[in-house]
Amino acid sequence: MRILLVEDDTLIGDGIKAGLSKMGFSVDWFTEGRPGKEALYSAPYDAVILDLTLPGMDGRDILREWREKGKQEPVLILTARDALAERVEGLRLGADDYLCKPFALIEVAARLEALVRRASGQASSELRHGQVTLNPGTLVATLAAEPQG
Repeated sequence: MRILLVEDDTLIGDGIKAGLSKMGFSVDWFTEGRPGKEALYSAPYDAVILDLTLPGMDGRDILREWREKGKQEPVLILTARDALAERVEGLRLGADDYLCKPFALIEVAARLEALVRRASGQASSELRHGQVTLNPGTLVATLAAEPQG
């Protein structure tokens, strides 16, 4: 899963990129608003993690432009702005999810997985192919509805 990360805090950005990479995500990280905004036009991404307080261009303006130009990638706002009005505004601007700092990386990963799953039309996290089913949450595979060890 390829993720666009737009986050100016180097400690947070390093942690997110390293942690998600260890979990199997591919992360492209930008520390300024304008280059981060342009990145979504130049490469395919499965989802975006977007901070709101960025040098060069505010995250809300980036999100507004993406949505006005028809960009449909799921966006998770990850920010220190935790006021109710800020959260509501972010979601109404087109964010698919909003998470306040501090956060747990495993929750960020789970939210990204859910956003991408819903964006692709899947409600369940189970993967199916023929008679084989894989549940990534429980790490159980079934063949013809019988668990395989």
